[in-house]
Amino acid sequence: MTARIVRALALVVAVFAAQLTIHPARANETIEAQNIRLEPSVSDGWVLSADFVLPLPGRIEDAVSRGVALYFVVEFELLRPRWYWWDEKTVQASRSYRLSYHALTRQYRIALDGLGWSYATLEEALESLGRLRGWRVIAPEQVVPGSNYEAQVRMRLDLSQLPKPFQVTAIANRDWNLQAEWKRFKFNP
Repeated sequence: MTARIVRALALVVAVFAAQLTIHPARANETIEAQNIRLEPSVSDGWVLSADFVLPLPGRIEDAVSRGVALYFVVEFELLRPRWYWWDEKTVQASRSYRLSYHALTRQYRIALDGLGWSYATLEEALESLGRLRGWRVIAPEQVVPGSNYEAQVRMRLDLSQLPKPFQVTAIANRDWNLQAEWKRFKFNP
C-alpha cells in the first residue's frame, strides 16, 4: 500500500517538475510591449507609439499559412486615480488588425480600417504589425493639464473573430491564448 502512495507521489512530483521546466519557455510565447510613448500630436491631443514582440507558436503560424485570418487588437486605457472611489476610466480606445495569407500572391497581408499592406514573409508582417506609430488616443478635452493619470496598453489575439472550429480549439489549447499583460505607465499632460 505504501509503495503505491510513493509511486503516486513520485508521479505528481514528476508532472509538477515537467510543468516548471515548460513554463519558462511559455513565457517567451507571449506578446511583449516595449518602448511605449505618449507624445503630443502635431495637430491636437496625444498619440501613442509602441513596439510589440509577437511570437507565434507553431500551430498558429501553420494556421495562418493555411489561410486562417488572425485578428490582433491593441487596447489603450487612460485612468485617473481617485482616493475616494475606483479609478476613473477617462479614455478607452482599441484598434483591430487583420493578419492573413493569400496563397495566389504568396504574400501576407495586414489590414487596418480599410487599408492594407503586403509582405513577402510572415516575419516581416509580424514586425510591421508590432510597430505601432502615431495612433491618436487622447483628445485635448479628455484630460486636465497638470493632473496625474495612469495609462495602460496591451495587444492580444482576438479569439472571438476566429472561425468557429478554431474557437473551440482555442478554448482547449493554451497556444492560442496570445496576449500581452497590461503595460502601465504614468502620464502627466
